[in-house]
Amino acid sequence: MKLAHALIAKSIAESILVGVLAVTFYISAFPPTYHGWGEVLPDGIAGWAVNHASPWERVEVQLFIDAKFVATATANLNRPDIVAVGWARDAWHGYKFDGLKVRGPGRHQAIVYVLHSTRSGSQQTLQRLGDPIWFNVDDSGMLEPIYTRRFVAR
Repeated sequence: MKLAHALIAKSIAESILVGVLAVTFYISAFPPTYHGWGEVLPDGIAGWAVNHASPWERVEVQLFIDAKFVATATANLNRPDIVAVGWARDAWHGYKFDGLKVRGPGRHQAIVYVLHSTRSGSQQTLQRLGDPIWFNVDDSGMLEPIYTRRFVAR
């Protein structure tokens, strides 16, 4: 009977250890400190990205359209609106991907990711910022937003 209790205790301790290791790895690889937003402009995608763990950092963002890599930028453009609403300590967290040439008219999806590097710099992960950005492209190549969710003030 003591052996059964010891084996059960060992199994519980191993399960807790594996759970702690998994959560620690997940938080180090995908920290929940990145926040951002994007929007469609007639000739591109713009938005902002902030790392709340390092509020003065200018993060690198990557744009994917229809699951294909398009471009990389640094979020270092002036966006005073994000300071006004309390998302950042300074206004230099904006990004813009302009002059986009999207293949073919019709409906497309853009996703913006922030590039996160581990402290040692040996590993990098992409973390999605906000929701996917849906847009239409007309025959002249202009982008037009498709709003999939509407927010109503109560």
